[in-house]
Amino acid sequence: MKLAHYARVWLASARYSIIRTMMFRFDFLMWTLVEFFWMSVNILLIGIIYAHTSSIAGWSKYEMLLLVGTAMILQRLVMGLFWSNLFELGRNIRSGQFDFFLCQPGNPIFMVSTRKLDPDGLLNSIVAIAVVVYSAHRLGLHPTILNIALYVLLLFISLIIHYSALLLIVSTTFWIIGTEGIEGGYFNIFEFSRLPREALRGAASLIFVYGLPAVVASNVPASVLIHGFEPMNMLWLAGLAVVWFWLAVWCFRRGLRRYSSASS
Repeated sequence: MKLAHYARVWLASARYSIIRTMMFRFDFLMWTLVEFFWMSVNILLIGIIYAHTSSIAGWSKYEMLLLVGTAMILQRLVMGLFWSNLFELGRNIRSGQFDFFLCQPGNPIFMVSTRKLDPDGLLNSIVAIAVVVYSAHRLGLHPTILNIALYVLLLFISLIIHYSALLLIVSTTFWIIGTEGIEGGYFNIFEFSRLPREALRGAASLIFVYGLPAVVASNVPASVLIHGFEPMNMLWLAGLAVVWFWLAVWCFRRGLRRYSSASS
């Protein structure tokens, strides 16, 4: 019953976001094209690099393209589903408008994270999926239904990691007054998600493979299509998702105790 309640709330928010977006069609088109241009630059960069080499850390051109496509799917989903909501969190806390979310009939984290959708980000996720499909075709891959289902499942787990990292970063606004630009920390962390795990060595490997989840979140789903099911990698990714989600929720709740509402 509670799950159905949250589903209705989310659908109502999604409907409102789509209607509002259609009221500003030029803005929607502009941002869709901006994001598409950014994705195109990343894809063209791979073509330029592989014009001078046949392999990077053991990854061929289309294996790398599949990895980058996977990373772009995750980032487009984060941008479409959560970015606008969490980006506004710091401003709402400073202005006292955060009271609006505390008064709503639902979990504050859910209400803060799902009030808006960005259809332009979600639309470009289709382009990212097309990149993955094209790469798999050029590699001659013939994934089974099970492998495709595992890929989708791992994308969902990786999305939890992305969301948790973003929520953890913006939750620091409960303690920090000057937070301009702090949300960009998410992009700094996950900038490495387009790199193969094998390309990182030494301190970089310790930080971005074993410390922060940036590389693992994209590499594990991509490996399922390229190399097949790898149980240990899946357990590793699931464990990271649990730890990072728990840490993000804990940090948000601790910050909530410090919040002074506009009426106090």
